[in-house]
Amino acid sequence: MRVIYVSYDGMTDPLGQSQVIPYLAGLSSLGHTITIVSCEKKERFEKQQQYIQQMLNKHNISWYPVPYSRLPSVLSKQFNLSAINKKVQRLCKEQKPEIIHCRSYMAALIGLKIKQKYGVKFIFDMRGFWADERIDGQIWSMKNKIHKRIYAFFKKKEIAFLDHADYTVSLTENAKKEIHSWKTLQKQPIPIEVIPCCADLDLFSPASINPEKIKQLKTELHIRESDLVISYLGSIGTWYMLDEMLDFFSCLLQKNVHAKILFITPDAPEQILKKAREKNIPAGKIMIRSASRMEVPQYLSLSAISIYFIKPLYSKKASSPTKTAEIMGLGIPIITNTGIGDSDRILNDAKSGILINDFSEAEYTRAIEQINVLLKMDPSKIMEASRNYFSLDKGIRLYNSVYQKLKS
Repeated sequence: MRVIYVSYDGMTDPLGQSQVIPYLAGLSSLGHTITIVSCEKKERFEKQQQYIQQMLNKHNISWYPVPYSRLPSVLSKQFNLSAINKKVQRLCKEQKPEIIHCRSYMAALIGLKIKQKYGVKFIFDMRGFWADERIDGQIWSMKNKIHKRIYAFFKKKEIAFLDHADYTVSLTENAKKEIHSWKTLQKQPIPIEVIPCCADLDLFSPASINPEKIKQLKTELHIRESDLVISYLGSIGTWYMLDEMLDFFSCLLQKNVHAKILFITPDAPEQILKKAREKNIPAGKIMIRSASRMEVPQYLSLSAISIYFIKPLYSKKASSPTKTAEIMGLGIPIITNTGIGDSDRILNDAKSGILINDFSEAEYTRAIEQINVLLKMDPSKIMEASRNYFSLDKGIRLYNSVYQKLKS
């Protein structure tokens, strides 16, 4: 199939490199002709353009980057969308694509127009309930008249995308079930394929771990054999509940004086340390490191358990944290909360973690009392579950099946 893939996120962004290019490379290897149109931020583009171009050339993928405007928010989006739209319109005339594959809502604004104008098959790769995420994440406020109007606009467009898409891709079964319950859609049940955020399970694998590097990191971080290391991977803020994770760790310290927590994050350490001081957690119990993507598996492997708490809001029904796949790929069990995408079902079915029902001391204590069970879990079973749910090969096969279904 001839495919134009439209993304408001850049290929030079970390997201583009982890959650777009690997899938498209796989689809190209299966014989599809892929053209990417993406919006690229100047600083990242200048640093990464050559690397990304070489990677895409290797996989026979054409790339048409559009400069990302940094005008005030609403103006920049209009400017960027106009630039992307012009590029896509020109490519449609030149290439006669069979599919326009749109990543998230901003790109889908263009995809819907292209379908209506050229009769191209339209894939709405929704990634999540984007407009609701803006409200739940307090990026938009319903008390703000402009935000309220923008939210209403995108909720109306959401229905149009779903109604007119030839196929929709959802990250979770939970979101698929929710969408199929909506009475406002005309053609229920609309066709939806569930493809979670997959991971490079060759990188996030015990086979990629360097024992000498682990020994070096333990020395640098003063980790002793008797220490129980809990890790947290990713940014802090918006969805991720730093206060509650530190409260959990404080409870754990009362039960196990050898516990330490390692934050693998690009965020400023002081934000974490300030909160830890407020909770009387000794500074020596907190480790904070920034790591490149290639370094992340080494740091994660220092921990026996990984933890993340996410605000269990409506929009999170559609969320598939990439970190779940990466952590499980290394055979590490997880402590997290219920109500996030398909995590409840996956962790229960795979027997690869503990779910807490709320953020109370009683629930923290219940989970801590089960930590010995976590430590006895078979890493190979957790790794197998990660491959079953989150392997990149599986994700590519599912996207290919969608493309095949759209053949004329």
